[in-house]
Amino acid sequence: MNVIQVLSSQPWVERLGWTLVHFLWQGLSIAVLYAAARRGMVRTSSPHARYLLACTALTAMMVAPLMTWELMQPPGATPDTAYRVRSFPPPASTNGIAITTTALPASVRATVSSVQPAQVLLWVVMIWLAGAMLFWVRLAGGWVVAARMRSVLVRRAQPEWQEILRKLSARIGLSRPVRLLVSALVQVPTVVGWLRPVVLVPVGALSGLPAEHLEALLLHELAHIRRHDYLVNILQSVAEALLFYHPAVWWVSGHIRAERELCCDDVAVSVSGDALTYACALAQLESYRPAHLSAAVAANGGSLSDRIARLLGHARPAVRTGVGPGVLSVGILLVAAAYGLFGQSDPHRDFQAVSIKRNTSNWSEPTQHRMGVGSKPGGPLRATNASLMLLIQFAYMVRDSAHSLPMLACQVIGGPAWINTDRYDIEAKPEGNTDRKQMLVMLQTLLADRFKLKLHRETRELPVYELKAVKSGLKLPLAKQVDCVSMPPDGSAPPHTPGKVDCGYVAAGSSWGSSRLRFGGSKVHMADLIGKLAMVLGRPVLDKTGFTGEFDLNLSFTADKATMGLPGSGGPGDPGGTKLPSDPNLPNVFAALEEQLGLKLVPAEGPVEVLVIDHAEKPAAD
Repeated sequence: MNVIQVLSSQPWVERLGWTLVHFLWQGLSIAVLYAAARRGMVRTSSPHARYLLACTALTAMMVAPLMTWELMQPPGATPDTAYRVRSFPPPASTNGIAITTTALPASVRATVSSVQPAQVLLWVVMIWLAGAMLFWVRLAGGWVVAARMRSVLVRRAQPEWQEILRKLSARIGLSRPVRLLVSALVQVPTVVGWLRPVVLVPVGALSGLPAEHLEALLLHELAHIRRHDYLVNILQSVAEALLFYHPAVWWVSGHIRAERELCCDDVAVSVSGDALTYACALAQLESYRPAHLSAAVAANGGSLSDRIARLLGHARPAVRTGVGPGVLSVGILLVAAAYGLFGQSDPHRDFQAVSIKRNTSNWSEPTQHRMGVGSKPGGPLRATNASLMLLIQFAYMVRDSAHSLPMLACQVIGGPAWINTDRYDIEAKPEGNTDRKQMLVMLQTLLADRFKLKLHRETRELPVYELKAVKSGLKLPLAKQVDCVSMPPDGSAPPHTPGKVDCGYVAAGSSWGSSRLRFGGSKVHMADLIGKLAMVLGRPVLDKTGFTGEFDLNLSFTADKATMGLPGSGGPGDPGGTKLPSDPNLPNVFAALEEQLGLKLVPAEGPVEVLVIDHAEKPAAD
């Protein structure tokens, strides 16, 4: 099982995917509010106030995904709107029996939700995991190197300088002990560590820089320690690693780093009392511009030229206050991408009028009577002699290519016994012109309102069949060139046209009481055959043939104990009735596939997404 299959079988993946997508607009909204607040205070506020504002914005960006993660878990384990199935209903059964089949894609997932958003969210999570892993490796590497800087190529500073550092610490109100080390690995004074901080100074700084300049720079580093900037910098780097894909995070984080340096500049100037001396000290650092590690806090952070200009009283902005055009344009693209995903969901609509009546007919042979669920574009939804199980299969159907297929009964788990035995006649009239896709969503709402249906989804290892080619090769008949009436994209039955052949789907049929079953069709694909096989076998079928072309189909076989999807077989959701007899003179479905098509069914197990019923109530009669 590869990574995609493992992730697709995890229930938290879609929840995490939606959390990441929602943060696209959440992060941009927070950035816009932050920019507006910052613009209003930049002329009159101190760097410390702007620093707190930026930290608040970044904290809000970290909290937003956590809150979204919690909110994405619906109360009572009922499906959240973002998780709801969006698909088209199938044509009504032509022989009076509602077909409960599914066609599984080769990705091994028996999908309950709409395929496209689920696949997009899976790739969103995979890309995020890969990016987060790279940033975490980078961050961990910075921590390791920063830790080694405390002990590699260092020596203790002269006692007199250690005493000077202690006095400077007392002057700014820092009570914690701080060591002063001379390092061959740094080019500017740098702070490493939070609980046991040390100040690293480059070799030659103690003797090469004027004492008043070095003291001013040491005051700057001690201010970082007093403000716990090393810890804040670590938390900041964690936020960048987790939310790396949003440019607003990097924009706000850059403001935090710039304002942090201004805050420490103000502390150094207020304690030393000489802005010019401190500005000269910073000017000596202008030639030392290494890309310092994010795990350390150095004196040359931010724009040194802007910092020097600010200290000397020149009207030069230290940090851009507005949302830059790059951030804004990328943010708009990200929101557009989020809207593309949200666009998979339809606006909530209800039926204008609903009639639900219990079908109390005492039929000894249920399968001799019409039963099913269907609707026509613009018309009402009608269910006749339908159990709640059948309604769930219809409401949460899956869509594969141009085909819309109800869920298999084995994919609906739990619930009271009456969901299979009690049957209802339902007529639900929509308001105005409603397409088949909207009708499906409205049926889900009806089941939740009238049947008090609550359910959640799980991925379980269930028995499946894998459809493979036999060793001697496929025997699929070549598709004949005929004048076709193709199956409409919405899954409805094609119109009958004299002189034309219905193409693109498999028709299943048998004479009542006969043991012969037949699949037939013109210009069908492997997915069409798999859908009917799943219906007959009562379990998912996976395409392992690798065949992607068209073929004509004429498959005959007899019912036996393997055809658990047929009425009377005793399989999940069985409507009851007389079991079809077996004919020893006809091959079963396994032998028929091998002899007539060069295909074989191999029993296996695979991850199948199922609906688990948590609660259901019998509806009140109208």
